[in-house]
Amino acid sequence: MRPHLRKRHLSGIRRKDRRVQDRGVASVEFAILAVVVLMLVFTAIQVGLYHHARKVAQSAARQGVESGRQFGATAGDGTAQAQQFLARFGDSVRGAQVTADGSTAEQVRITVTGTVATLVPGLELSVVQHAQGPVERWTQP
Repeated sequence: MRPHLRKRHLSGIRRKDRRVQDRGVASVEFAILAVVVLMLVFTAIQVGLYHHARKVAQSAARQGVESGRQFGATAGDGTAQAQQFLARFGDSVRGAQVTADGSTAEQVRITVTGTVATLVPGLELSVVQHAQGPVERWTQP
């Protein structure tokens, strides 16, 4: 056999050997890549759940403040309104607690605390949101 043909023949054998050695690598690469992609997707979903729960808690606190700051209302009225809001829209805030701690005769402060629904077992994210506003009152000009 001529030397240049022999070299070509040997390189073809080497390529076949390399293909045999690489058999199954694509499956392993796909499995690793699929895990990474799924982790990214679940992380994105979890971030969305967290932000949604924060917004729901913030909205409940604002509703409570708006109700509690009206003329003749009390901080207890604001707490009740925030709890009603959470009962309607707050499934994403688990174990929600509403308090009026920090309220005075001139300010209403509503705090909503709870945990976020999670996709990862054992992961617990908490949400704490406050809202405050002045109590409406009559004043002499």
